[in-house]
Amino acid sequence: MKISQFIVTTVLMTLAFAKANSQQSLEPLLTKEESIALMLENNFDIIVARNQEAIADNNQGILNSNFLPSLQGTAGATYENADSDTDFNGATNPDGTIRENIVINDAISRTYSAGVEVNYTLFDGLGRWYNYKRLQEQYNLSKLQVRSTVENTTVQLMSVYLEVARLSENLDVFEQTLAVSKERKKRAEYRFEYGQVNKLEVLNAMVDINTDSINVLNARQQLENTKRDLNLLMNRELEEQFKIDTVVTFKNLLTIDSFIDQIEKNNVALLEAESNLEISAYDIKTTRALLLPTIGLFGSYGWNQNDSPASAFFPGTTRIGDSFQLGANLTWNIFDGGSSITRLRNALIEKENRDVLKKQTYQQVKRDVANARGNYANALAIFRMQEQNVATNRNNFERTREQFELGQVTSIEFRQAQVNLLDAETTMNLAKYDAKLAEFQLLQLTGQLLNVNL
Repeated sequence: MKISQFIVTTVLMTLAFAKANSQQSLEPLLTKEESIALMLENNFDIIVARNQEAIADNNQGILNSNFLPSLQGTAGATYENADSDTDFNGATNPDGTIRENIVINDAISRTYSAGVEVNYTLFDGLGRWYNYKRLQEQYNLSKLQVRSTVENTTVQLMSVYLEVARLSENLDVFEQTLAVSKERKKRAEYRFEYGQVNKLEVLNAMVDINTDSINVLNARQQLENTKRDLNLLMNRELEEQFKIDTVVTFKNLLTIDSFIDQIEKNNVALLEAESNLEISAYDIKTTRALLLPTIGLFGSYGWNQNDSPASAFFPGTTRIGDSFQLGANLTWNIFDGGSSITRLRNALIEKENRDVLKKQTYQQVKRDVANARGNYANALAIFRMQEQNVATNRNNFERTREQFELGQVTSIEFRQAQVNLLDAETTMNLAKYDAKLAEFQLLQLTGQLLNVNL
């Protein structure tokens, strides 16, 4: 009963594998270049970084520089409707009659005014000029920050891409191993039918098929999970299916060494440190400008009209007037309690800190590059050794298979040779993609990750 259930399970697994293989054959190929293009277009972190760059671009514009004059317009209107009753308190007219009260209803008065005022700072100690240069440098820094985000995301993307490639190749290895185990089971059944082996040989083959099937299922599930991780980085449908380019080529160490010689010009962390140092220098100059006088020009033009109703003693009037004013002013904050001097001292200290951080960053980058180059060279050497190991194990497996078919080795020895080859191939795949990832990390540190074919 257990054997029949095992056979049913095996048949179902075989059908599932056949269906999965047919689906994989229809999947489109996703190259490294295509995945990077999708990442650059859709990745959330990169979109946010580019929006920050756009904000910095707006800030560095002439409209945010204080170089343009300010123009202010004003206008106003008032309306008043009043009633009045003037009592002369028994006063008499020239003819001796008592003077009557003067009652005025709906006495409407209107006032209209309009004006414009312009102000322009002619000189402010060059503070706005240095602030303008500072904003430009902040924009340059934002571009470097976008580049840093792109580089970090690219390495992250390639890490997942290589993991998909590794799992794809591992899945192929596991499927090949499963196919060999199935062939072995078939041969064991034939030999059992002819009385050449006992039933234990068939059962051992079935156990190995089950083990290999589980390996295939686990590898396929890991592959699907990692594909979703890759789709997430490219910001597309998580269940989008694709195949991976598993061809790997490595950069020559001499070429990479030439990149290392240029890290001061190309490493994004060093460029960011230099940009921050420039910003600190402009902060100092901007703060010094606070100690100098400010000279400004101003001008204004105003117009007004006042409509007054008739009163008890005067007739209604309309008064229209305009005015024009032009002038200059000088403002010098001779002493502001010491806040400007304090700001200047702090700006000088901040620049000194930025200089120290730049030196620290340089030392760290040199260390990271040296470590990354060593890791890359070591990973390449390990990969080459693993290639030789695979060749040796494959040769051993083929010889063992021939001997097994001739009945010269046991199934246990054959299985051991099969497992050794499986371990060697999966270890070589790991070494290959570890070496390629080490190359990506080294290229990022040299500042050439976005300038070379991956």
